[in-house]
Amino acid sequence: MNIQDIMQTAPVIPVLVIHDAAQARPLAEALVAGGLRVLEVTLRTPAALDAIREMKQVPRAIVGAGTVVSPDQFDQAIDAGAEFIVSPGLSHRLSERIIDSKVPYLPGIATAGDIMRGLDLGLTHFKFFPAETSGGVKALKALAAPFYQCKFCPTGGISAKNAPDWLALDPVLCVGGSWVTEGTLPEVTERAKKAASLRG
Repeated sequence: MNIQDIMQTAPVIPVLVIHDAAQARPLAEALVAGGLRVLEVTLRTPAALDAIREMKQVPRAIVGAGTVVSPDQFDQAIDAGAEFIVSPGLSHRLSERIIDSKVPYLPGIATAGDIMRGLDLGLTHFKFFPAETSGGVKALKALAAPFYQCKFCPTGGISAKNAPDWLALDPVLCVGGSWVTEGTLPEVTERAKKAASLRG
């Protein structure tokens, strides 16, 4: 799968901060049961890499690593089985390493300059982050206009309430958010079902 295929799998990519790897597989099962197959495990905790390994055992789950900020983290994520990589920003050193590897990659951008640096690297799919504090829907709409060839996944401040506003933008293929993981596992599945139906 390429990054566009992954972004179009479901309208919402759950952004996961896992503190206990033992919780990873049940959480992944609950999200996949609700229709959200693409799972981003952020490398913000010591349990993250083990969580990726656990979630990879769930049938139909597409598991990636988020908050990847260095080539070393990229190597660790791939060793753990990550199928795609998400970074909070865009740097040449990290981007060139991931591009050379052919692993699907979604770097974070917040400005026109970021997008232009991405285009220079041959990238056209980006995470708009942090979405709400970078100007919200209006900002991305304005940014996307001159960069007609680009597609986006806004992340940061996305909720069940505002996700439809973001998804209504043509260049937005999906959104990233953590609201779907709140509550018990049955509640997570129900939230996932609602999130998966946001684009009909």
